[in-house]
Parts: sequence; C-alpha cells; structure tokens
Amino acid sequence: MVHSYGYKSGTRHLFQKKFRKHGVPGVLTVLQTYKVGDYVDVVADPSVRAGMPHKYYHGRTGIVWNVTPRGVGVMVNKPVGTRTLRKRICVRFEHVRKSNCRKGFQDKVAAAKKVREAKAAGKPLAGKKSFRGASLVRKPKVETLARLQADYDAMITY
Repeated sequence: MVHSYGYKSGTRHLFQKKFRKHGVPGVLTVLQTYKVGDYVDVVADPSVRAGMPHKYYHGRTGIVWNVTPRGVGVMVNKPVGTRTLRKRICVRFEHVRKSNCRKGFQDKVAAAKKVREAKAAGKPLAGKKSFRGASLVRKPKVETLARLQADYDAMITY
C-alpha cells in the first residue's frame, strides 16, 4: 500500500505527551496574556486538535503580531530555498507559551545599566572586587636542600 503524506504524517513521537502529563491543559494556559511583540514558542499540544499548527512549526520561536479572543498570530522565520520567509500563522493559546529566548539579553542590558549608574555616581559596583587594598606579593626566599657528602658516602656500600 502507498504511504500517506497527510497533514499530521510522521508525528507519532513529535505530538506525544510526556510521561504522566496526559490530559487537557490547565486553565492557566488559556488565561495567559499575550501582547503584540512578545516572543513565544510554538509547541503543539496533542490533546487540543483545534488551532494546531503544522508540524514544521512545532518547537519554533516567533513574534506575536496579532491577538484574537481564542488565539494569537505568530510570525515565524522559515528558510525556503536561498531566502528566509516570515510566515504568519494563527495558533490557539494551548499551542503557544512565552519564550525565555530574550532572558539572557535582558539580564545583560540590566547589568550594563547598573554599571553605568555606578560609574556616574562614582561608587564601586556591588559584587565586583576593588583593587584599592591590593599589595605586591614578595618573592619568597628560596632554600636549596642538599644532602651532606659524608651522609651520602655512608649510605653507599661498595
């Protein structure tokens, strides 16, 4: 029989719930607020068939460009040939979650702001070690230990 290439073909393990995580999602996933410009991860939930994205977009990160009462519009980059297209897909709330992809960048920006404020105030930065109380380390006096020749002669038996 000829193999089928349907919309959900090849998703036996891709759209699979984790061990002891079966069932419908909690109410918190639907009550999550999304704003235009938020970064979200598209992760298809197999227990909700409505509004499920295509398997290609499972695990991708995109930017919210539209918010509707039951779902969000997500802009995802997709390489096609030699170019990258910005695909706009509509996904229900159960299939998206807020992304942590910008957390490292935001932490770096906050740390740089603290450094700028401390430098402007002329105070040492909290958490950084100051070199004001530093001093040079003197070279220690080197002693050479050598065995006396008499002891060496006594040890050797001819």
